[in-house]
Amino acid sequence: MFKIGVMLESFRLSLEESIQAAAALNIDGIQLYATGGETHFSKLQGAKLEAFRHQLSDAGLEVAAVCGDFGGHGFALASENTPKIAKTQQVIDLAKKLNSSVVTTHIGVIPSDPSHPRYALMQAACKEIGRYAHDLGITLAIETGPEPAKVLRMFLDDLGPDSGVGVNFDPANLVMVCREDIPQAVETLAPYIVHTHAKDGCNLKELDPEILYGVFAGDPAPSGFSIEDVILETPLGEGEVPFQDYLHALRTHGYTDGYLTIEREVGEHPQQDIATAVNFLRKL
Repeated sequence: MFKIGVMLESFRLSLEESIQAAAALNIDGIQLYATGGETHFSKLQGAKLEAFRHQLSDAGLEVAAVCGDFGGHGFALASENTPKIAKTQQVIDLAKKLNSSVVTTHIGVIPSDPSHPRYALMQAACKEIGRYAHDLGITLAIETGPEPAKVLRMFLDDLGPDSGVGVNFDPANLVMVCREDIPQAVETLAPYIVHTHAKDGCNLKELDPEILYGVFAGDPAPSGFSIEDVILETPLGEGEVPFQDYLHALRTHGYTDGYLTIEREVGEHPQQDIATAVNFLRKL
C-alpha cells in the first residue's frame, strides 16, 4: 500500500499546529521545506532539531521528504549555482539527520536540445549535488513539471547510473504545464521515481513553460500574460489528473509502497482540502 503524507506548509499554520493537524489525520508522514520559515536548514539545528524530531515521533510521523527548493531559476544561471549547490548540500545534511532519504527540488526548465548551454550547466550542478547525496544514501529528486517526461528522462539518463538524482513525480504540474498523459509519463520516468506529490489541476490554455517558470522565478510577465489564465490547481479529484489510472501505473511500474504526499498551494480552506484529499486517496 502507498503511504500518505502531507506538506507541512500546506496547512498554513505554525510548525507545532501543522504537526498536530497532520497527526490528527492519522497519516504516515510529512514533507517540510528546509529553505524558509521555522524549518530552514540553518534554524533546525541542535536543540531545535532534537525537539522537532521528538514532536514528529510523538505524533507518529516520519519525514517522507525534505524540500530543498530555493526558488528562482533553479540551477539554470551560472552566477547563482555555487551558493545554491552549497546550500542544497546543507539541506541534504539535514535530511540525513531526519532519517529521510529524499530531497526534492525544482532545477529550472531543462532544454529539449542537449546541446543548449543551459543543459550542460544544469547537468554539472546535478552531478555535483547528486554525488554528495548518493554518498549519504539520499536521492536528489527533481520535481516534474517544467518539461515533458521524455525530456526529463533523457536528462537523467545522461547523468548516468548511481548519479544520486531521481524524480519527485507531481502529476498536477505535468497536466497543468505540459498536458502530459500521466500513466505514460509514469512509465517513462518509473526507474527514477522516489517520491510523489498528490496534487491535481487543469491546463486552461497552451503555454510556454519558459515564460511560466520565468514568472514564478520573478521575471516580468509578458504583456497580457497571467498565471491564472493558463493553469488552475484544484482539490484532488476535481482536476485533470486521472488518479485511478495514475495510481495503477505507479503500482504497475514498481512504485508500490512509496509516498503520496499531499501538496495544496492555493485555496481558502487548506485544512479542509487536505482532509478531503486524505479521504480521496484512501478510497482509491
